[in-house]
Amino acid sequence: MSHRIEITTRDGQAFEFACEPEQDVLAAAAAAQITLPSQCRRGSCGACHASVAEGEYTLGAHSADALPPGDPHAVLLCCTTPRSDLRIAAPYDGTKVLLQPVAERRARIAALETIADGTRRLELRLEPDDAYGSAAEFEAGQFVELELPESGVRRPFSLANTSNWDGRLELLIRLRPDGVFSSYLREQAQVGDALTVHGPQGGFGLFAQSLGPRWFVAGGTGLAPVLSMLRRMAEYQEMNDARLFFGVNRESELFMVEELERLQGELAQLRVELCVRNAGDEGDEGAVRGRFRGTPVEALEAALGLADESPDLYVCGPPGMVSAAQAVAVAAGVPARQFSSERFTV
Repeated sequence: MSHRIEITTRDGQAFEFACEPEQDVLAAAAAAQITLPSQCRRGSCGACHASVAEGEYTLGAHSADALPPGDPHAVLLCCTTPRSDLRIAAPYDGTKVLLQPVAERRARIAALETIADGTRRLELRLEPDDAYGSAAEFEAGQFVELELPESGVRRPFSLANTSNWDGRLELLIRLRPDGVFSSYLREQAQVGDALTVHGPQGGFGLFAQSLGPRWFVAGGTGLAPVLSMLRRMAEYQEMNDARLFFGVNRESELFMVEELERLQGELAQLRVELCVRNAGDEGDEGAVRGRFRGTPVEALEAALGLADESPDLYVCGPPGMVSAAQAVAVAAGVPARQFSSERFTV
């Protein structure tokens, strides 16, 4: 006998569907043509986390770090099997839920450049089609999956720009030593090459209804979705107090610094703290240039200790960094509803 699943988003939109025995909630939604935010689909990234408000369920094998702390009812929908009807609260707005499968589009490489040690900026242009025209429509903070030609290999990457009518997608990609996509970018990719784009996807993004301070914590290429959100704030001239803690291991790994300075010119309330963990290893360059010597989480912890009110926190980076930021937020009394994150998956 199937179970009735009701998922209510942060802004009050409700979605209902049936879940068959031994079927996970994420797969059941997809079978009903409801695409919920997710990424790895194997219980490790946390992108599909939600909270069960009512009902019995079994939570399968997963990474403990993928669940937000402090919520005994938190689950990952990709490995949650209901034992009764369920009512579930989702931590994202209804705009992140698609009532059709994830879009699949063709794009070509428009630019590829090295912007720091081990990091490349990739710009794509979507080809016009009957369903979507030329536009690149997505919410700031979302990601796409890129599929390599004739391989079926897909990798998720966050978008750094904002929606546009030109079909432009900007991605910031860390090159991994043995990564399949990294090898493609290093050895084969050329301007004009075709890639398949699956998306947009994901529930990471701004709390649209909040007027509180917005603090962003980014590690490495975790800057990409944060940059998208800051650019959206500049486009809409949103006046929320904003702070960015952007961290890398070495000075040579910093990137998009000029763009952040430009955004500070458009957003007078934006404060940027560049954090270099090993600044002293390069002749104390970090101290000379006014960098915070340490991690962005350490900078966040220091700032929260002086804050007059709890900010909305947006965190993106490696799993260890996200978990550390969660712990710092809990210790500082930041409500769970004001914490949003996206962690890298390999």
